[in-house]
Amino acid sequence: MQSFLVSTSVVGLAEIGDKTQLLSLVLAARYRKPIPIVLGVFVATLINHGFSGALGAWLASIIRPEIMNWAVVASFAVMAVWILIPDKLDDADALPVKDSMGVFGTTAITFFIAEMGDKTQIVTVALAARFHEFFGVVAGTTLGMMLANVPVIYLGHKFADRLPTKAVHILAALIFVVLGGLALRTALYPDAHPMF
Repeated sequence: MQSFLVSTSVVGLAEIGDKTQLLSLVLAARYRKPIPIVLGVFVATLINHGFSGALGAWLASIIRPEIMNWAVVASFAVMAVWILIPDKLDDADALPVKDSMGVFGTTAITFFIAEMGDKTQIVTVALAARFHEFFGVVAGTTLGMMLANVPVIYLGHKFADRLPTKAVHILAALIFVVLGGLALRTALYPDAHPMF
């Protein structure tokens, strides 16, 4: 349950102002069909985070725990800095697939491609490696992604313009610093009971 809650909150905050959230806004403005867009985002996220969670769990199983602990510390430190760098959605990233696939297909493929190498994908790998848990992490990161994107899809510019994006990014960065500190404690004192 802890992995689910941490994953949901971290990804939900990390997604605010992210390029995939901006893509959700573009898709909502272009197609004005929220249900297939939400379903496309859900399917793309579940598949992408499923692969990411599997990669993280696999890495945790093959890399010595001492090395994995330090890799998790480093990944949380990198994410704390990376989250403070605002994303921009390039025209080339916005809609790289043709409209002939329908709203759902266009959304699913475009969102899946945009999520490759994105912050939330990297976080999913790190969390799955840290918690040694696939299902709780993938369910949590997927829920966090949906919590951040569904309101944007339904409320569009009205909602997105009112979010204190900088404050949310600072809060997310602080959460990554705390998670990194807890992971550092585990790396320094591997025999102590882990705090998360």
